[in-house]
Amino acid sequence: MAVDSDRASNVAPGPMELLLLALGACTATDVVIVLEKKRQKLESLEVICSGERAAEPPTVWTKLEIVYRLRGRLDEVAVKHAIQLSEDKYCSVAATLKKTATLTWRYEILPPTT
Repeated sequence: MAVDSDRASNVAPGPMELLLLALGACTATDVVIVLEKKRQKLESLEVICSGERAAEPPTVWTKLEIVYRLRGRLDEVAVKHAIQLSEDKYCSVAATLKKTATLTWRYEILPPTT
């Protein structure tokens, strides 16, 4: 994997962007597993992570938002519970980032394609 620390060239993600990628991958995995256990019919999941960083070095993440865009035949209570479990219990990346950042999340449930 290419990593680019030069934000002027910006040809690949930098280390801090990779933290967001890790956050998205970690929580997405948790949500999929929990929804499978709840026998939900998930067709797709898109996780969008964004945030704000401190103005002064070290420029840690200070605010993070995760948007979950789910598609399928899904019960809203099950979706909310799966996300909550990931954020509060299972996602070690979220637990790490919460030491410097406030983390908020929201979700959108889209209708199934079939």
